[in-house]
Amino acid sequence: MKVVYKITYPNGKVYVGMDLTDTVTYMGSVNAALVAAELSPEQRRDLVVRKEILWESEDATDSEVRAVEKETILRIGSNNPAVGYNRTPKFRG
Repeated sequence: MKVVYKITYPNGKVYVGMDLTDTVTYMGSVNAALVAAELSPEQRRDLVVRKEILWESEDATDSEVRAVEKETILRIGSNNPAVGYNRTPKFRG
């Protein structure tokens, strides 16, 4: 199964990613330094994140999954630094 998912961090910001193997523990390649810099000491001591599968397909090509990921990033706005941690596609304000 190929999936596009959303990770929500304790500060409310999100990261959208994709997984071509549907590995349940895979949490993406978010920039850890960006997340760590914005979490309070309390949030870091008891870190709870939520992973939601937003889209899945058994037969989509890898390029189709990447297209859905990009569309989802733009729709949710997770490339806007005020909203999320995706840095591509570049936020244009």
